[in-house]
This record gives sequence, C-alpha cells and structure tokens, in this order.
Amino acid sequence: MAGLRRRLAKRRIRIRRTRGRRLRRALIVLLALLANLVGAAVVAYHLTKIPEPHPETAMQSTVFVDDHGDYLGRRGPVDRQEIPLSQVPRYVQEAVIAAENRSFRTDTGISPKAIARAAWSTVSGGGRQGGSTITQQYVKNALLSPQQSLSRKAREALISIKLDRTRSKDEILQGYLNTVYFGRGAAGIQSAARNYFGVDAKDLTVSQGAALASVINIPSYYEKAGSDPKVTAKLVDRWEWVLDAMAHSGAITSAQRAGARFPAFRFYPPGDTDGQRQYLIDAAASEAADRLGITEDQLARGGYTVRTTFDLTAQDATAELAADGTEKKTGEKTAEEKAAEAKAGGKKRAEVKTTGDVRVHTAVVALVPGDGAVRVLYGGADYASQPFNDARDGAVEAGTALQPFSGMKLLAPLTDLTRTAAPTPLRLASAYATAAAHGVYATPYTVAKITRAGRTLYEAHPRTRTAMTRADAGTVAKLLYGRLDAPLATQTGAAGLRTLWQTTYDEHLTLTVALFAEHPAKGKKAALPAPLPYTAGSRSLSVSEGVWSKIVGTAEGHDPAAEPNPGLPTGQTKPILATR
Repeated sequence: MAGLRRRLAKRRIRIRRTRGRRLRRALIVLLALLANLVGAAVVAYHLTKIPEPHPETAMQSTVFVDDHGDYLGRRGPVDRQEIPLSQVPRYVQEAVIAAENRSFRTDTGISPKAIARAAWSTVSGGGRQGGSTITQQYVKNALLSPQQSLSRKAREALISIKLDRTRSKDEILQGYLNTVYFGRGAAGIQSAARNYFGVDAKDLTVSQGAALASVINIPSYYEKAGSDPKVTAKLVDRWEWVLDAMAHSGAITSAQRAGARFPAFRFYPPGDTDGQRQYLIDAAASEAADRLGITEDQLARGGYTVRTTFDLTAQDATAELAADGTEKKTGEKTAEEKAAEAKAGGKKRAEVKTTGDVRVHTAVVALVPGDGAVRVLYGGADYASQPFNDARDGAVEAGTALQPFSGMKLLAPLTDLTRTAAPTPLRLASAYATAAAHGVYATPYTVAKITRAGRTLYEAHPRTRTAMTRADAGTVAKLLYGRLDAPLATQTGAAGLRTLWQTTYDEHLTLTVALFAEHPAKGKKAALPAPLPYTAGSRSLSVSEGVWSKIVGTAEGHDPAAEPNPGLPTGQTKPILATR
C-alpha cells in the first residue's frame, strides 16, 4: 500500500509539471483549427458567385385591365409582375420588414442564431426552422433550390453575405418583394395586391400593406382570409402585431396605428369569370401583340399591363341579360317580327316547327363612334364550351339589317358592305357608328395603352377616315331616328325567322345586338340554322335597353360637349366613353 501511494503521488507531480505544456498544445491545435476554418470560409466566400435568378422567378405574366383599371385577367406561366421599389409605398416596405426581418436595414444579410437553429434542427432530425433574414429568403427562393441540407444552408449564408456587401438594401428588398410568394397563386407584391384587394401595389393602404406582410409567414394558410372566419381571426392577430411593430419603430404614426382597420379581402377562391373574360382577353391579347410586334406567347410572359377599352361592368351586365333572356311585355309585335312573319308566309315564330334542340346565340357589340373604342364584346355564353367569338368573328345573315345603306356610295373599308350577305356583328356596328359620326369611319380597337414597369410602350389614337358622305350619313339618321324628337336612332332587321338584328346609336355610342339560332352539331352531323323562338324580339329589346343604360350609366357624369375630340368631324362632341 505504501508503494502504491508513492506511485500515485509521483504521477500527480508529473501531471502538474506537464499541465501547462499540454494546455499550450491544445490551444495551438484549437487556433490552427480555427485559422483553417476561417481560411476555408474566406476562400469559400471569394469562390462563391451570386447565381442568376431561376428562370421561373424571372418569368412574368401580362395583366389585362378594363378602361377603368379594373382587373380582367392575366396571361402567362406565373402570376407575377415586376415593379420598381419606388412603386411600393414606404409603409408597405416597412410592414414587410416588421413582419419578416426587423434588423434588415442593419444586418449583414444573415442571422447567425437562425442558421445555428436550422443546422441543429437538420442534424437532430427536427422539423424545418424559420427565422431567415429577408436576404436569405430572397437567395433561397430566387437563386437557390428549396432543398433543406447543411451544404445548401451554408451556401445560402455565403451568398447572402456577399449579396449584402455588393448590393444595396433597396435592391435586395426590391428583388424580394417581386418574388416572394403571397398565396392565391400570386408571386410578388404587385400580383398579391391585385389578388387580395383588386388594386395596384402603389395604391395599397397602410392596413392592406400590413395584411399582405402578415400573409407571407404561412401563405397557403392565410390566403383564405376573408372567406374563412378562423383563418381571418388568426391573421388579424398577426396583422395587429405587425402594426404595433411599425408604430414602435416610427414607420407609422400613433394616429395611423389607432385609425387602422382590418381591410376587406376579395373572396377566395374567386368565382368563375373565365366564361366571359377570356373572350375579351383573346381579342386584346391579339391586338396588343400586334401593336408591339411580338408573338402572343412573348406577350404572355413579358410582364406587360394591357389597359383595354372594355367596360367590365357593362360586359358583366350584358352576360347577365343575355343569359337571363328576360322579356319585355309589349302590347304588339315588333316591326322585325311582323316583317319576319310576312316573309315566312304569315307564320309566327312560335308556329314554325323545329326538330331537336335549338341553341340561341346572342352577340353584342358596343363601340364609340368617331373613336373606335370597343366597350362591350359579348361573343358567347361560355368560353369553355365555345371559344369562338360570335361578335368578332361570327358571320350572321344580315337580311334587312343593311337596308339603310342601300344605294349609297360607300368608301373603304365599307365598300362591299351592302354585298356582304353575312357580316360580323362588329363590322355591322362599325358601319352604323360611321353614320353616327357623320360619315367618319373609326377602326375598332380594344387596347388603349400598354405599359411595362411603369413605362408606356403604346398608347392608342383613333384611326379614322371618311367612308360615306355627310349627306348619306344624314339620310341613315333620318331613316333611323324616325321622328325629330327621338333621343336615339334605332334600326331593326332580320333574315326571315333565322336572324334578328337591333342597332341603336347616337353620336356618343353605337350598340348592336344580333340573335341567331341553330341546331347544334352532333357527332359527324354539322350544326344547321334554326328558326328563332317568338320571344327573340323581346329578348333583343331587353338586352339592348339594358346594356345601353348600363354603359351610359357608367359615364360618371362627364359632359360630352365639354371637350372636343380630334377624331370626330368639326363640331361633333367628344364621345362619353372615349379613351381617357
């Protein structure tokens, strides 16, 4: 036992004597390891290149709006439109920073704490961890894959640091706001503003901006806000948290915070509007591509905003009236019904026997005389079942609809009008619009302006030429007005019992309604003409009067005599709905 104690004592003495040497060795090893890690990080930083954005994040859609700026629809692979940061209100920028990364303006592009937490979660098999900076989110979403791994996370951090050192915070924030996903299929703040609130990003209010910023956290969940009470309640809590942070940082005033009210969201999922709007988008997309000298595919992914000439309120009303077929009760038959019966040997529409199903087509065109802007282009009840546009491309038997132009010397492009057995409703409406404009023909157009990233690329101007003499235009007016005090000129025409036309105009608006019927095609059997039902006359009248009042009612009180229009003859007043 005594020998054992002596050996242990000697060992303790030896350990004490060598302790300092061993600590120095460990420290040297640790410093060398640290130096190697730092050196590797420096080398990795210098070797790291900032990649180009993914092709899909560079893709944009083209958005179509009506004459008042109301959203019609889009064309393109993704619902995204790039805008400069200057078009995003400062308080919206600050709302996103408050919601996603409050140290964004001062950090180095990364959050070491968030990186360590994410790394530990990956190593330990835990769930996905958030907390990345705005710069990291932009790098992950736009420049790298969403793969969750330590190597990708390390590369993300290096690129974020380099991005922060080589680009301004505004550049990074602009890239982030143009690519971050907001739910509802919207990538980027511009598409999100339209999908959630029906406005451009530049028109977002403080409350709306804070709401969109709150959605970014879990877009697939919060996108239902406004239609799901539970989701809405949770989003309200997060919205208030964001506003409190904005008020604390000075991004908004205490008065703005106190006055904030949770905004009304557009209902989600949206209703099915493709049935009508696709007809309008088809026409405008074709024209816009032609004006820019590009293909429709290039237009769709180019990020353009196409402001059309259409009046969406009137278009929707037209669709409702045409589908409803509400009849106006009149005490006697209309003139066209009497004429049709006479030509059919005295038979009434109701007495004509038909076999099989009969489908009644309604086509409606409303345009501005002397200008050519098309306000309504109703070409069918449902684009999904009939993509062919009856109003723009359909050949409808004219019959007596062209009688007022008989014997007149018409100039191009109306030269062969009276020899055309079946004009399109758009062409016939253009002819009567020429008479309304005292003989000045205006080429119909559907695109008023095309912009991209705030820059105007195209703006429409009336393209006019004389197509009939002023005297001939006056002759048509005398025939159609019927009496001197009549407020509107009206012409009804028909081709037997097969078609029915009604055109109404004054010098501000021309409206043409065309009805025809057919036995739908079945198998190899082609579609065949069919007689219209007896109610066609009252249906035509209902649509015509309803659409006319709807369009004139949306004129917003403009005085048509207030401004001259160079596209009209001397002395003619500006059309109420001319392109603004």
